[in-house]
Amino acid sequence: MLATRKLARSSHLQLNRSVRWASTFEKDKCKVVVVEGGSGGLSVAHQILDRFRRAGKPLYQDDIDLGWYTKTAFRRPFDSLIPSDRITHISENVKLFSPASSSITTTSGRSLTYKALVLSAGLKIGRNAIPGLSKALADPTSGVSSIYSYDTCDKVWNDIEALRMDQPIFTQPAGIIKCPGAPQKITCMAWDRYMQTKHGEKIKIDFFTGMPTMFIVKKYTDALNNLRVDRGVGGHFQHNLVSINPANRKATFKKADQSTVDVDFTLLHVTPPMGPHDFLKSSPIVDAVGRVDIDKGTLKHAKPEFGNIFALSDCSSLPTSKTAAAITSQAPVLTENIFSVLETGKLLTVYDRQSILAEFKYGLEPKETFSWIFNQGKPK
Repeated sequence: MLATRKLARSSHLQLNRSVRWASTFEKDKCKVVVVEGGSGGLSVAHQILDRFRRAGKPLYQDDIDLGWYTKTAFRRPFDSLIPSDRITHISENVKLFSPASSSITTTSGRSLTYKALVLSAGLKIGRNAIPGLSKALADPTSGVSSIYSYDTCDKVWNDIEALRMDQPIFTQPAGIIKCPGAPQKITCMAWDRYMQTKHGEKIKIDFFTGMPTMFIVKKYTDALNNLRVDRGVGGHFQHNLVSINPANRKATFKKADQSTVDVDFTLLHVTPPMGPHDFLKSSPIVDAVGRVDIDKGTLKHAKPEFGNIFALSDCSSLPTSKTAAAITSQAPVLTENIFSVLETGKLLTVYDRQSILAEFKYGLEPKETFSWIFNQGKPK
């Protein structure tokens, strides 16, 4: 397994001792290699081990943001998340993909061949893409924080709790990011906290987003925007954060017409821009923008010559949100299709939607499991 590019390899002999796929397990010759960066790769690895087990509860990350627990309470050694007797953890980074020979090369020069390759490498968080951000995040007195980093997630709530007046700003960049609802969630959580502590009248929250709307699906965009207006949260669309001056507490945003505007802040929560990892961008398995080029239904590579390569989640070209909610339905499809390809050469299962929270299909069409009971477009 790889976190962010740690490797897991497995033979099916090791995956399920009751099924004999091979009589021996040769070193560095693997049935499945997972290049993974979090919930996607771990989900697939565990489902490969136990393909028929589908039970489980989703893990939400809001407990840290709310200040209910310290971040160390959620920290786990990576090896503790892997059945060591069945999955080999190779704690190295991938240096080179060689799909023609069904192999990868690690940074130490080690070569691994595979029958199937799974990519779930996440996104690279671009702290350094915004001048002044890294310095501000490292300064405990800057008022600048981000939930998109283990190092600073606890700083977020400390800053929110310390603010008693003035102008907190919450940002979301243009483009694809992991969990695109999170910037709005932390905005709403801050608003709720200020209402609870009776400081709401002295605090004016503003939400600056590089996107043209609150959400990609119109039904939920309308609901979220109405909620924002009702709560008195300022909305500034197509305003992309491009630099921070921590000393003067000024944030600079670029607007749709390419002009810039400087905004004073007391508190600034930043969602950094994100993109593909460098080791993927230079590989032959990605599309023009650096995403693993896969079929949106089968999750198998779009090029027939790379038919034993699969991907899911953030690093893939899937036209859906990059969320753990999406992974819950992607992982079973990918797992079943790996087994189908290895056993029969055929693909049997199709993925078509996000499956938790705001549920919608390709084409941005809502597909709500319990639509006859409640409407996901209405706050509860």
